[in-house]
Amino acid sequence: MSAVIQTHNQGGRLPLAAGHPDRVLVFDGEGALTLGEFMQQARALAAGLPGARHVVHLAEDRRRFLLGFCAAALRGQVALLPPSGAPSTVAEILEAHATGGAYRLEAGRIDAVAPQAEAADPAVPTVEPDALAAIGYTSGSTGRPQPHAKTWAAFATGAMQNLAALQDLWGAAQPQVVATVPPQHMYGMEMTVMLPLLGGAAVHAGKPLFPADVARALHEANGPRLLVTTPVHLRALLKSGVALPPLCGIVSATAPLPRELAAAAEDRYGAEVREVFGSTETCVFARRRTARDELWTPLPGVRLAPQPDGTQVDAPHLPAPVVLADLFEVHADGRFRLCGRQADLLEIAGKRASLGDLTRRLLAIPGVEDGVVLQLEPDRPGGVGRIAALAVAPGLEAADILEALRGSVDPVFLPRRLRLLERLPRNETGKLRRETLLELLAGAP
Repeated sequence: MSAVIQTHNQGGRLPLAAGHPDRVLVFDGEGALTLGEFMQQARALAAGLPGARHVVHLAEDRRRFLLGFCAAALRGQVALLPPSGAPSTVAEILEAHATGGAYRLEAGRIDAVAPQAEAADPAVPTVEPDALAAIGYTSGSTGRPQPHAKTWAAFATGAMQNLAALQDLWGAAQPQVVATVPPQHMYGMEMTVMLPLLGGAAVHAGKPLFPADVARALHEANGPRLLVTTPVHLRALLKSGVALPPLCGIVSATAPLPRELAAAAEDRYGAEVREVFGSTETCVFARRRTARDELWTPLPGVRLAPQPDGTQVDAPHLPAPVVLADLFEVHADGRFRLCGRQADLLEIAGKRASLGDLTRRLLAIPGVEDGVVLQLEPDRPGGVGRIAALAVAPGLEAADILEALRGSVDPVFLPRRLRLLERLPRNETGKLRRETLLELLAGAP
């Protein structure tokens, strides 16, 4: 694949996109948009954008998001990537970045700008490597969403890291990416924005979510098909029974991928499922073939240093080391095992467990389609928080689930509250916010 950024170009600047103007950047059932045509439209959109320092990108489909993102970059504007499009969340982010000006860029404003009729400027737009490209926000699954700034140099280096970690899935041909994750999420940014812009991939214009829509989008690709998804969406695809066209690979992130689910997907679709590990703070820094490998392999140049309360991550795409709350067991060859988070480890009556393992055992019960185990806040200072759970299990009673758990879980870690729901309140990437879960449990027995 030749459309790959290799080095800084003129004056030490970075190209906004890599490859020949005739290469396909975006596609769908109505046709393909080349890089040259796309940049033509982005320049037209940039000319009509407000003068401001920051912009909240709210377009949900990939074509409009890419156009808005690149148009704002041409104006030197920093992309704000909210954890959700909820009006209150967007308002908070706009207020936090009001200095220098901040505005919303939605699909309607992008659609209102007609592409220029004249030929596109043949020069490749460039950006300063050290300039801020985006500020991504954590999902808020463990607390209030936190901002993390990314420079263009960090995104470019990360794109090359991801390309090196995945390119063997599709070889020399151009991969056709179809994704169920939003571009505002850092995983979505890396795999469906930066990989197409700087790594030479083509990406489907939409954001299919339901299994039939995912299948339709994959059929609209005319090259090696790469499905970028999450464990929740992958589970839904398998359950639906929908037939997919041949895939060159499946990439999963945002939540732990059970080995059984990865193996079932490989059997059904005949393609390798490659799980990538990262965070909003670090971006992707490790990978594994979950159906076969328990250990994670760090990307080239990544170094991990375990600490008492987490792990320090040092990587080529990070301007400085980042300390994560995740606990890793690092082997001599650099590979590592994820042992959970400090906050997920439980110690009750002298016995130990982890919320992640308890959730895995809950999901392993036949008939449980989705679920999560969490620890409530203590009722009194110095007390121990009770274990609680929420589950989606049509046809089962709470007593059935508790009885099944007794076969593999120590009694001190059995949920004292268990609420059955029709569905869990997962966001677009499959994550669950603790605050929302606590509200749902408030009325549980």
